[in-house]
Amino acid sequence: MSRPFLSLQNVTIRHQNHVLFHDLNFEVQPGEQWALIGESGSGKSSLLKAIAGEMSVVGGQVRYGFYEEYLEQQPVPDIFFSFRNLLAMVGQKHTFKNLSTNTSTFYYQQRYHATDAEDAPTVEKYLTSVQPAVLADSWWTYARVISSFRLTELLQKQLIKLSNGETKRLLMAAAMLQNPKLLLLDMPLTGLDVESRAGFNQLLTEITSSGVTVILATSAQEIPEAITHVALLKKNRIVSAQPKAAYIPQRTKDQSNCPLKAELLSQLLSETESPEFSIIADLKNVTVTYGDKTVLDQVNWQVRQGERWALLGHNGAGKTTLLSLLNGDNPQAFSKDLTLFDRRRGTSETIWDIKKKIGFVSPELFQFFPHQQTCLQVVESGLYDTLGLFRKSQPGNATKARQWLELLGIAEEAQKPFRRVSASSQRLCLLARALIKHPPLLILDEPCQGMDAQQQERFEQVVDAICANSTTTLMYVTHYPEEIPSCVTKVLKLENGVVVS
Repeated sequence: MSRPFLSLQNVTIRHQNHVLFHDLNFEVQPGEQWALIGESGSGKSSLLKAIAGEMSVVGGQVRYGFYEEYLEQQPVPDIFFSFRNLLAMVGQKHTFKNLSTNTSTFYYQQRYHATDAEDAPTVEKYLTSVQPAVLADSWWTYARVISSFRLTELLQKQLIKLSNGETKRLLMAAAMLQNPKLLLLDMPLTGLDVESRAGFNQLLTEITSSGVTVILATSAQEIPEAITHVALLKKNRIVSAQPKAAYIPQRTKDQSNCPLKAELLSQLLSETESPEFSIIADLKNVTVTYGDKTVLDQVNWQVRQGERWALLGHNGAGKTTLLSLLNGDNPQAFSKDLTLFDRRRGTSETIWDIKKKIGFVSPELFQFFPHQQTCLQVVESGLYDTLGLFRKSQPGNATKARQWLELLGIAEEAQKPFRRVSASSQRLCLLARALIKHPPLLILDEPCQGMDAQQQERFEQVVDAICANSTTTLMYVTHYPEEIPSCVTKVLKLENGVVVS
């Protein structure tokens, strides 16, 4: 019998004084490609980190068969060489660093400020800095990753200016340049448009065909074609493991498991009086350029109070830039024919005057909160439009924040540090942060990333109920049409910066 490529036998894994896995068994044979599935918080991301050596194994045995085989065939490069040198992991967050400080000190609006954006490396500089741990002939050369991951047109673009989908392509390209034997991917399809998801399937087939073994965390409905085996996790346990052909995903949402607390929602909405406006946003012939790149081209869009819009378009279509003009983050808004909340932009209102009328969520936002703040503090910060709570918590506001967490089904996370809860819980915290002040305008940019079906169902119920019982205006961005709440009745679609419908 061949040696397992990877083997975890009766493993107990501890992280920050908490036992995450107890007596865990998981084995990967040569040639197998695995998908880890399960509801949010089931342990998929933690298992990937454990395999990567980022968590403490305090019991059982982990054997990296691919590392043992390599040592039998190759001389040891140096005394610090370990199994970690033969694997690469792409997580849900990036760790990009500024040029001036070599630290991850990006701030959210940095991409829109020309001078500060130049403090971020370009795609080309970032990729050329990647050095494989094993200097050997590799299928994944610099030229090949540029071509395969469609990065040619992005080479001179600063990292901070990349869209969510572009960032994912870059991180995977950098991982392949490391010439890994094992590639670990944490929810790689979240935030990708339909074309990019299809392209990812092809890329993963190319990666596995080149001899790389893949283990990825994904949803049950998005298991790539190259995957051969599926492991289902529940509450940090592997409850089943089988060939993909034998796995039958459960596609239905059980609404009975996530009933909406209508009375609590009604109470929260009644505590804040929503101001009335005629025009929420009116853009007339708005064009945004960066150098010789036109990001938005003659965009006209009027949104009246109480309307609910879906904003659609491929990765890089201009959706994020359009929203940045409305949200007060993009300084180019001052020079555009733009009306917000019945006032022409630039007529003495401040950025904070605008932000206090908007509840906002985006895929990138959860990168920028203070490391040790609790989920409760993050939600309360929405009342002050700051990325974290930098003033003494007010008892009444803390109570309101806890109630919003309860409404979204994660009240038990309230006192946990934001950075230590699952990615899906982080996103739900940011949704509660956006909702807490009951703003006239909700901008929800891919709000359901990483959520399981039950969490999505609960969130859609909350959004539909808010829209049914208030004049809240909604702008909803997604690459998954089935996620769009039923309250949405209007669509704006962008294609390469141009309104096409």
